[in-house]
Amino acid sequence: MSFDEAIIEFLNYCSIDKGLSDNTNISYKTDLELYLGFLKEKGINSLEDIKSSDIESYMMFLQEDSNDTVTTVARKLTSIKNFHSFLEKEGIVSKNVSVGIKRPKLRKTVVRSLSVSDVDKLLDIKLNTPFDYRNKAMLELIYGTGLRVSELVNLTLNNIDFTNCIIRIVGKGNKERIIPLGEYSMYYLNLYMERRNSLLKKNICDALFLNNHGKKITRQGFFKILKGLLKEKGLDIDASPHTLRHSFATHLLSSGADLRSIQEMLGHSDISTTKIYTKVSDDQVRKDYETYHPRSHKGD
Repeated sequence: MSFDEAIIEFLNYCSIDKGLSDNTNISYKTDLELYLGFLKEKGINSLEDIKSSDIESYMMFLQEDSNDTVTTVARKLTSIKNFHSFLEKEGIVSKNVSVGIKRPKLRKTVVRSLSVSDVDKLLDIKLNTPFDYRNKAMLELIYGTGLRVSELVNLTLNNIDFTNCIIRIVGKGNKERIIPLGEYSMYYLNLYMERRNSLLKKNICDALFLNNHGKKITRQGFFKILKGLLKEKGLDIDASPHTLRHSFATHLLSSGADLRSIQEMLGHSDISTTKIYTKVSDDQVRKDYETYHPRSHKGD
């Protein structure tokens, strides 16, 4: 089996058997084409000829001679490991040569989130034009539900149940989840819906949020809107759409929400992913204690 045929077989397996999303498959395809292209340049043209040392050489190349971050290198190794595991499982090769190759160590990063007061400031938008109403509805929705930005911009009119005040999302791995909509989200969604037709510009489009051409707003479009508002209000311009998702989870946890409920709303398949927010909450508790408790520091 050729390299190209092996990639196609693997992607079909991921899509049909594993039910992985198109975005995941695209990522796998890109990672594996680069990896196998590297091997071809080394004169390796057969799957059976690949050795563990070849994968290690590729990892060394990525870490020393490319602009990839440690996180990106780790992701690419995951793609390679999954690929070789599939090859062995399907009997395409006799041995999984990726076993035992360790991922590069990732530095622990602190989850960035906005304070409640900063979120209030960000969401304080003067409502004059239909675009103002759209921006307000989008921001209230992403902060009020913890949606990923890709999920936000891909919402259609059918995703919102205005009667029961819920939103249905198909997230990673085509898994559906239902998230309750709060009063703020519902209120500003309804105000936006009253003005949405003025943005259509005679187009037929079932996307919930529209751009100035009457078509579905893009991730880049939302990012630009967010950056503009952050700058306008003197807030952290390095904040991203994902920062609002983190803020949603952090503020819920700080207010006493159950971790399992947050996991469900965020769409995390593994609760260990959600547990990063407990670290954020613990850090805030210590900071508040050291700042406000009269006996947190011993005087000289």
